[in-house]
Amino acid sequence: MEPLMPWDARDTMSLRSEFVLLASQDGANIRLLCRRYGISPATGYKWLHRWLQDGTAGLADRSRAPHFSPARTDDSITDLLRMAHATHPRWGARKIKGWLEDHGHQLPAFSTVHKLMARHGLLPGVPPGIPATGRYEHSAP
Repeated sequence: MEPLMPWDARDTMSLRSEFVLLASQDGANIRLLCRRYGISPATGYKWLHRWLQDGTAGLADRSRAPHFSPARTDDSITDLLRMAHATHPRWGARKIKGWLEDHGHQLPAFSTVHKLMARHGLLPGVPPGIPATGRYEHSAP
């Protein structure tokens, strides 16, 4: 395979499809094909096995997100934080954590409470959509 010219731009899926079609032929030297396509042999064999198992759909990128997160914070804690934020919209994570613990709820560390509040848009401050104040300088001297 010759080097690709700038006007011969190809997407990843077409390159993967082309690779597996060439690699699946009888007597194909997979290591040589991997060198031509600029991928490692492990990656070449991975794409070939995925293509043999799932067809063209197996060549698409897969999500890297974990299937299971055992240490994930329970949704009930997020619901408590939403309720506390609705009651006290100006309070930050530290005050809300203390207030909920005073009311008998068991919460994770302050840093976790802060991350959960930030993730769900519950932190006090400038509402989104209002730009920050600009600089007080002239554009030219």
